Amino acid sequence: IFLVPGYGAQGGAAADVAQGFDKNGLGAIVNSSRGIMCAWQKTGSDGTNFAAAARNAAIAMRDDIKQFVTIL
Repeated sequence: IFLVPGYGAQGGAAADVAQGFDKNGLGAIVNSSRGIMCAWQKTGSDGTNFAAAARNAAIAMRDDIKQFVTIL
């Protein structure tokens, strides 16, 4: 299993991280700490929606990666 950094805030895209996975969608864990932890800042709020913004960012990341990787 490989830890794949750089997705999101660091400029990596789903197509870039796809190479870390095998044909079954296994073999990699994609890290997007800043993109998820700081997602509330993109909402223009005071941070009270931190959990919802983080959840939405994680779902968006998953859906983005699913375009290039088979996720079981």
